[in-house]
Amino acid sequence: MFKFKKKDSEFFDLFVESANYFYKGALMMDEVMLDYSKAADKVKEIIDLEHQADRVNDKIIDKLNLTFITPIDREDIYALANGLDDGVDYLQGTLQRIVMYRTGKAMSGAVTMTKLLIESTEEIIRAFSLLKDIRKNQAQILDATHKIAQLESEGDRVYRHEIAYLFDKEKDPIALIKWKDILEKLEDTLDHCEKMSDMIRGVVMKYA
Repeated sequence: MFKFKKKDSEFFDLFVESANYFYKGALMMDEVMLDYSKAADKVKEIIDLEHQADRVNDKIIDKLNLTFITPIDREDIYALANGLDDGVDYLQGTLQRIVMYRTGKAMSGAVTMTKLLIESTEEIIRAFSLLKDIRKNQAQILDATHKIAQLESEGDRVYRHEIAYLFDKEKDPIALIKWKDILEKLEDTLDHCEKMSDMIRGVVMKYA
């Protein structure tokens, strides 16, 4: 039976910590989508959040450089760590666009996509929380990755609907450009969640 040494659990604890920053960023996005007046403050908060996420990523990389035998492949640890950190970067970039563009009240589809991001990052946390014992938790981990794929598919559907709505109904070309860009960034972030789930699924295939 495949087991991890107790001393190696720090990698997985750091993964969960990093995943929580991704989730917190999605919550910040949701607050802005529901109340645009919070946008400027939330940009400041997510910049601080991104710095905290960077510090966790640095801890993982530093530990990786100092650890001779790792619980999973070094390449997987490196890819998972950077993937989680990139997720916060996606959200930061989107929030900054919302402020720069002075978008005002959010489109309903953007709100829906943000809710899907919250659910996706919750599932990412769940998957990483179970990685300490891959064989025991295989079914639960794969269930989480399956749900992320479903959420991403729903996000694609919402994205296509909202883009079609913009080109059909939006008379202001500037507003169209603004929201098209923001919707694309939200979809990119949901795609990134699915990419993370694929990476987790790959680790499970190696070690379960």
